[in-house]
Amino acid sequence: MLRYFLTRLAGAVPTLFVIVTITFFLVRAAPGGPFDQEQTLPPQIMANLQTAYGLDQPIWTQYARYLRALAHGDFGPSFKYKDFSVTELIVQGFPVTLEIGATAMVLALLLGVPIGTFAALHRNSAADYAAMSLAVVGIAIPSFVVLPFLGLVFGIYVHWLPVAGWEPRSMRYLVLPIAALTLPPLGVIARLTRAGMLEVLRSDFLRTAAAKGLPLRIMIWRHALRPALLPVASYLAPAVASIMTGSLVVESIAGLPGIGRYMVQGALNRDYTLVLGMVIIYSTLLIVMGLFVDLLYAWLDPRVRLHP
Repeated sequence: MLRYFLTRLAGAVPTLFVIVTITFFLVRAAPGGPFDQEQTLPPQIMANLQTAYGLDQPIWTQYARYLRALAHGDFGPSFKYKDFSVTELIVQGFPVTLEIGATAMVLALLLGVPIGTFAALHRNSAADYAAMSLAVVGIAIPSFVVLPFLGLVFGIYVHWLPVAGWEPRSMRYLVLPIAALTLPPLGVIARLTRAGMLEVLRSDFLRTAAAKGLPLRIMIWRHALRPALLPVASYLAPAVASIMTGSLVVESIAGLPGIGRYMVQGALNRDYTLVLGMVIIYSTLLIVMGLFVDLLYAWLDPRVRLHP
């Protein structure tokens, strides 16, 4: 397994290289530039800005310079946040994004797996229909709709939580964004767990265990849960991608200083280096999560053999 891990880790480098290359040329192919939204500037000042950031050079020269800087861990200066480098913005925003994203993922698992298991054990009952109906609602309604609704209810009507804003080390400002990001993956995990559990409950080895008088709680915990979670394990990487995509909009709506908000602002402002830095961070997270899912899959199902 160690060999497999190292091989996949080494394969992530060319994958990131391709992502950086495509993103570099795509952001520059879009209409406009980082200084087009400034007030009308004299041509000499505009030329000085272009020279200062190297934008007057050929595109391939800019690309080579960026790769050299990136190899030394330098994401470059931000074109819009002139007092900060992209690295500084990532260091500031990543902990916020990681906190809300990781919390949303953990909550989706801690709630979705028991709900799906409960629904499978009470198949075709009113509780099953109610749980799966709520799961479908959570899947169907996007986070950017859920968050304003939660803000309207809990922020304006009952005044329990702030609608938006940020205060360091205060969970009150994170409750609603986390709830909005949790609902879609929670619904999917609940449905996948129910489907996997129903399939496992019909298997011969569980029927034999039940015929021998093994208590249901022990059958579920020791024998049924791990194989039933295989579909959930396969969904974890897309779930992380879904949460990260939702955080782009949720952080902007809630006014949170996370990298998702910087990503949106960078795209709107044509801040080339900021967009590239955020894409690299998001891509790295997805690649690492995909590797983790492969290892988790092998742990859940010992029949799986990992080969480099």
